[in-house]
Amino acid sequence: MVVKAIGEYPALPRDPVENFHGNIMVAIGWDRHLMIDAPMAFPLPPGMPFGAFVSEVMPAAYAPHPEWSQINWEEVQWMLDGEPFQPDFEASLEDNGIGHKSLIRFVTPGLNGIGGSGS
Repeated sequence: MVVKAIGEYPALPRDPVENFHGNIMVAIGWDRHLMIDAPMAFPLPPGMPFGAFVSEVMPAAYAPHPEWSQINWEEVQWMLDGEPFQPDFEASLEDNGIGHKSLIRFVTPGLNGIGGSGS
C-alpha cells in the first residue's frame, strides 16, 4: 500500500541532555552475559566517580547474575563508545570521557556466562 505524507514531520528528539536535570544517560553492557540481554541505561551525574558507578550502579543491573561476584576487576576489559579505554576509578564519569548517551561495555576474562553459555 502506498502512503502519501501530507506534510513535514519534524524530528523532535526527547532525549537531549537538557531534559535530564543535570544528569547524563549512560548505558552499560556486559559482553558474553546475555542473561541480561541488552545494555541498561542510567541517568547519572557527570561528576560521579567511575568507582562509584562500578560499586553502586552496576550491581543494580548485574548482581543477580551468578558470575557477578566472581569478577576480577583488575582484569576487566573496558570499551567506551566502541573504543578500548582504561577508566580511572577515582576520576568522574566526565573526566573519563563519558558523556550523554555514552555506551560502556565490559568483558570479564574467564567468565563467559552460566556454564560458558554466554548467558
